[in-house]
Formats: sequence, structure tokens, C-alpha cells
Amino acid sequence: MNKDFLEYITVIIPAAGQGKRMGKGVNKQYLKINNKPIIVHTIEKFINSGLINDIIVVISKEEIEYFKKEIIQKYNLSKNLNIVEGGKERQESVYNGLKNISSKTDIVLIHDGARPFVSIEEIKKSIEGAKQYGSCVIAVKVKDTIKVSDEDGYIKNTPNRENLWSVQTPQAFKKHIIIKAYNKAEQDNFLGTDDAMLVERIGQKVKIIEGKYDNIKITTPHDLYIGEIIIKSRKQNNNN
Repeated sequence: MNKDFLEYITVIIPAAGQGKRMGKGVNKQYLKINNKPIIVHTIEKFINSGLINDIIVVISKEEIEYFKKEIIQKYNLSKNLNIVEGGKERQESVYNGLKNISSKTDIVLIHDGARPFVSIEEIKKSIEGAKQYGSCVIAVKVKDTIKVSDEDGYIKNTPNRENLWSVQTPQAFKKHIIIKAYNKAEQDNFLGTDDAMLVERIGQKVKIIEGKYDNIKITTPHDLYIGEIIIKSRKQNNNN
């Protein structure tokens, strides 16, 4: 385990969301792609990377027993995996995860439970980025032209696409940085849109690490269809 790095690496996987946009009435992480729950694909990628010391999965209180039986036991995922009870918001869930990391942890990765196609290369680059820069995010360059609108729906301006990125996960940080950022957000009662935003608030620069476009988050029924295509393509190309 973690033969590539001297640091102790922990990944927090928030998976307490209900996935309302999926329209299935269940937690989207339990929907299946290639006959396996999304969350299992995600967890296995970190296990199989050989780079992670601890995995913390944050689950809603009502789903903990289901998760133990239908995910951990059924798919034999108990190694180095801990369950933490989630909160109402993703940020609260990640904060609960941070409160339960090992004192030995040097670097924390935070990765969406519904983002099952992260590559081992991206995991490694995230760890390397956190080591070198303190804070980093995996992201891809925006392909489309982006418009900023006013309150009435008219175009206000068009930012330079060369400077725009679509941020994914993992987002990776040295432990003291991400804990300081979350403590500050809690103190200020501030709710951000991602982990990096909280780190930016404490004056810490966050490095962008270019990732891959197929590291998608499964949010809508269409994403399930795209996910099946990604898996089929990876099987044909023998690509993880």
C-alpha cells in the first residue's frame, strides 16, 4: 500500500447525497454501471491504485447498515475502509470525514462518490500536486464558449475561454491546509461550492492539474448511458 509515496494518504469520499436530478428516488451512488454500483467502481479505483493508506466513505445515517451489507461485504471492500456519518450538505459530510482522519495523515484527497472513472494517473497526480503546491484540483479546459448573463438573462460578457476550467475531483491538500479551511468556513457559517473554494478563502493558492474529460460525475440518467460507453471503451483499450 502506498509504495510510491512516503506520505500517509487519506481519501474522503462523500456519498451521502440523494441525487435528486437522477429522478430515481434512490441514492445515485447505488445505481449500477456495468452491473456494479457506482460507489463500488469509485472505491475500487482508490484501492487498486496502491497509493492510499485510508479510505473514508461518508454515508447518510439511514444508509449505513445497507452500505455495510450491500457494498462493503458484498464486494469485499473492508480493507482500509472506514464509514463516517454524513450531514445535510456535502460540505458538512466532508467536514465529518476530516474529523475522523488518522493523526498520521499528511495529505487528504477529497473525491466525489459518484465520479467512478477517475484514473490511477489522476490520483497520483493529485497526490504529487498536493506535495508540491499544498493544494490542487483536477480539472479540464472548458470546450464551449461561456457567457455571463445579467439578472434578466441577457449576455453581460464573454470571458476568455483559455482561462476557464471545469473542476473535477480529486481535490488534494496538505492536511493542515484543508482542516484550517474547513474550520474557518464553519466559524464563518460559509457554504462553498467545492473544497478548493474554502481553501481559496484562507488565502491559499490552489494549483490546477489537467485531468481527463471522461472523469465525469454521474448526475443524470444520461450520465449513466455515457458511463456504460466509457467502461466499454476502456475494456476495448485495456485502459484504467
